[in-house]
Amino acid sequence: MELSDTFSIARPYDDAWRLLHDPSRLAPCVPGAQLTAVHGDRYDGIVSVRLGVLAARFEGSATFDFDDDRRRIIVQAAGAGNHGFAEAHITARLEPLSDDSTQVNVDTDLQVGGRFAQLSRGVIAEVSTALTAQFAGNLAASIDVERHLGSDVFASAGGKRIEMPEPEALDLLDAARRPIMKRLIPLAMLLALTRPTVRRFRRRRVGRTAGR
Repeated sequence: MELSDTFSIARPYDDAWRLLHDPSRLAPCVPGAQLTAVHGDRYDGIVSVRLGVLAARFEGSATFDFDDDRRRIIVQAAGAGNHGFAEAHITARLEPLSDDSTQVNVDTDLQVGGRFAQLSRGVIAEVSTALTAQFAGNLAASIDVERHLGSDVFASAGGKRIEMPEPEALDLLDAARRPIMKRLIPLAMLLALTRPTVRRFRRRRVGRTAGR
């Protein structure tokens, strides 16, 4: 399954690239994810998700390949848990929007097995878009906090701190519900507006038929 999303970072092009160059700094911004260990360019972690009453915990790892010339990041990630598995090939490309803003274009080739494979492509796409937006929001908040504290947002993580508390499990239904409702509300409004017209049309048609 191929997915495409975008988000922006309120930082200049070069600064945004340096920020994204350190996955250990980004891990706390990923909804439901916990970084547990770093081995060279391999990052081990856990992702906890919920689907209604179904709770799943995926343990896996990801490797990052940074293409400095093209400002492109290639991520290979895979994980398995009590309710299936997931594999993803992710390509993130940076694009300057202005002097102080950068867009990140994310293309994902996702494979899902187990119970979560029962989700439709549309729902998974909505979840992907919602999670990308959450990640971007969390990233922006972390940058603001560090700026407020006067620390260097691009400082090296040094020993790659991994003492992350386990986050709350990601609710997939909640993540998908909001964007789906945004699409359904305008449709419901349109139906409500057109219903009187349809009724009048039916009455006229019935009247004409009765007159004959």
